[in-house]
Amino acid sequence: MTIETLKIPQIALGTWAWGDSGEAGDGYFGSHLTRADLEEVADKAHAAGFTLWDTAMVYGMGRSETVLGDVLKRFARSDYQLSTKFTPQAAGTGDNPVADMLEQSLARLGTDYIDLYWIHNPADVARWTPYLIPLLKSGKVKHVGVSNHTLSEIKRANRILEESGFRVEAIQNHYSLLYRGSEDAGILDYCRSHGIPFFAYMVLEQGALTGRYSPENPLPEGTNRARAYNGMLPQLQALTDKLASIGQSHGAAAPDVATAWAIAKGATPIIGVTRPDYVDGLVRATSLTLTGDEVAELEALADAADVNTRGWWEKEM
Repeated sequence: MTIETLKIPQIALGTWAWGDSGEAGDGYFGSHLTRADLEEVADKAHAAGFTLWDTAMVYGMGRSETVLGDVLKRFARSDYQLSTKFTPQAAGTGDNPVADMLEQSLARLGTDYIDLYWIHNPADVARWTPYLIPLLKSGKVKHVGVSNHTLSEIKRANRILEESGFRVEAIQNHYSLLYRGSEDAGILDYCRSHGIPFFAYMVLEQGALTGRYSPENPLPEGTNRARAYNGMLPQLQALTDKLASIGQSHGAAAPDVATAWAIAKGATPIIGVTRPDYVDGLVRATSLTLTGDEVAELEALADAADVNTRGWWEKEM
């Protein structure tokens, strides 16, 4: 069986916020997104060569997948890649909950295959990983990855897949200047030595590292991200100021530098795109090469901020 190699972009496009309805308290980000806005985002991303879209059934409980599927109808299926996830915590009670959730995702996304299918959270590696094998054999899933798995869980998933001639082809964890658990745990080294792409989500910490927010201008009240980050904005000021000043010297902005940092570390950042101008930032980030000194300076300021941005759904790596 020939396994085609997964095409890895420099940056993947995140659609977690696409599951929000825009009503306060309904969704994570408090974003109000219209179909026309998102079509403009997709057109701009497509024109700039960003073609891997990352979603999940649990983003807005199907809303993100549905909206993304609608928006991508304007392109040929061969012109983009879809990444979505099986979340054990939301599994149904049928004989094959993974295949069931995949079928629902395929229907919402309006496609008959997924380029990259993830087990979202581990729950029970020995239980859930084997369900991926028939999906790979059927062609409904082209490649598989694991998200939020520890190094030992990644190795275990890999052993299970290798028995059938497959392997873990991608890893996706929370990774940012403020949260480097995957690096400290040796997961990035494991990825490098095994040629496995590492996808980093929350690289911008839901906006806290964009420089857009400060103690005087906090994140939108009443949102989950405001609760998570507004209290730490004073500690982040020195870091976001440095991101902005490095950005200025490169003709870029603070979020572009935070994204370029992740690329410099060997990660593929998944960046949430809700506005067309965010795509301009991704273009700048891909052409921005940080020096070793700049990387070290940013990491020192991030360490000095001394905040913990681990998500409630994440365990220690």
